[in-house]
Amino acid sequence: MTSPDNHGSPPTIVLVHGAWADASSWSRVVSTLQHEGYKVRAIANPLRSLSGDATSVRAFLDSLTGPIVLVGHSYGGAVITNAATGNPNIKALVYVDAFAPDTGENATALAGPDSALSVDPTTVFDLVPPTFPPTAASDLYLKESTVFTSFANGLSDDEKAVVFATQRSATVGALGEPSGTPAWRTIPSWYVLGTRDKIIPPGVQRSMAERAGSTIVEFDAGHVGLMSDPKTVTQVIEQAVRATVG
Repeated sequence: MTSPDNHGSPPTIVLVHGAWADASSWSRVVSTLQHEGYKVRAIANPLRSLSGDATSVRAFLDSLTGPIVLVGHSYGGAVITNAATGNPNIKALVYVDAFAPDTGENATALAGPDSALSVDPTTVFDLVPPTFPPTAASDLYLKESTVFTSFANGLSDDEKAVVFATQRSATVGALGEPSGTPAWRTIPSWYVLGTRDKIIPPGVQRSMAERAGSTIVEFDAGHVGLMSDPKTVTQVIEQAVRATVG
């Protein structure tokens, strides 16, 4: 069950999805948290630009009262890193297979050479419009083969097919835009590290998590561990709530 803070306000858990996904990617985590009595909001991430996406999420956070635990998956981690800065209501950050950039860093570079996406982009992405070279506004969709072999490992083939069919595009610019001042410098953080992640390799995740001073919890999951192992993700979110809200 939820625990109120010292002023009697129950926390709100806000979940931010990553690229090539939408808020429904959190469905299994939402169901578990709601069953435990938590207030949960899984919100839209525009996936247009890092600064714009962070502004959109920040505006939603500013509309809430009481303590907030803010959770981000994948590119959503970069968004919460920027959106949470300076908001005193945010008591904890939770990163799930996510980017936790420092000032000036971007998601594309942080993924590193061992990422399944760090190859010839024409082999892993479908570009819209299909013209080269792409611009910052060009939309990237994952190819079906990328979803099945790298992005959604850990899910059944039927589930992978749904992920491919329902994906939302991210712009080239959003993934390449430099990050601002990171909220993890002043807000306690937790990091759920997928040891079978092929998009953000485990070593990259660990490096970011250690730099942020995060409490690290490893789990045997790929990049969409929030879908394949929502129980572990939920447990870590609850740890963050108990440690920071009361």
